[in-house]
Amino acid sequence: MKTGLYFNRNFISDYVFYIEKIKKMLSEYGHECIEINSVSDLDGVEILFVLGGDGTILTIAAECALRNVKIIGINYGHVGFLTECEQENFNSAAELVCHGNYKTVKRSMIQIDCGNLRRFALNDVVIQRNTSGINFANTVNIHAEIDGTTVDNFSSDGIIISTPTGSTAYSLSAGGSVLSPNIRAFILTPICPHSLHSRPVVFSDESVLKAVPVNTKEPLVLIVDGHYAGEINNNQTVTIRKADCFAEFITADTNNFFKKLLIKLNKWSK
Repeated sequence: MKTGLYFNRNFISDYVFYIEKIKKMLSEYGHECIEINSVSDLDGVEILFVLGGDGTILTIAAECALRNVKIIGINYGHVGFLTECEQENFNSAAELVCHGNYKTVKRSMIQIDCGNLRRFALNDVVIQRNTSGINFANTVNIHAEIDGTTVDNFSSDGIIISTPTGSTAYSLSAGGSVLSPNIRAFILTPICPHSLHSRPVVFSDESVLKAVPVNTKEPLVLIVDGHYAGEINNNQTVTIRKADCFAEFITADTNNFFKKLLIKLNKWSK
């Protein structure tokens, strides 16, 4: 079996020790292991070890989903919702793979289409006001409809559309609900809405959402899993639907979602 190692060299000062340790354990079980330095390195990889936090996982998750590469995360970040174990227990991650006694969890993803642009998100897609230079904008107006029916005309700083996985991230900070991973739904959360009636909306992941900036002088910004993806002009449609691909995570099946939620959020708030 071919495995890969993906990590942020600027984030993990002692990565050489951990990388060599994992490589040695895998080689003893006859598993090839390579370091992933570019997207093309993922070709042929079956399992990817990601050393880092949730942000590190999000930078590679979509490419893994498109290639059916399973992910196992080792937390070197702050929260680590998506990771299987903490860095002091990195041996357990390697043992899971070596012994093959693991389960996998499939996480739904979002497909985003806008003109010729197509992106995939594990956490969320954000359509927000521009805050840079001459394109700076205050409140923006976004018309949102689901399956052809108007949801609302949001006057706000923007909107967040998140998966259940992303419901514990930016959406939660903006007042959105937490969705457990097994719920087949997405959540639309307005960012600082200038209205008393605008509230988060949970909708089926079988639905298609369309968002259109209206009466907007400056272009809005499209952010996918925390990374800039492009600009959206007035009356330009962003179409959001469930992706055909999914992110698959390796787990020992000992992490209860709600137990993990309490531990991570309490850690986050300290």
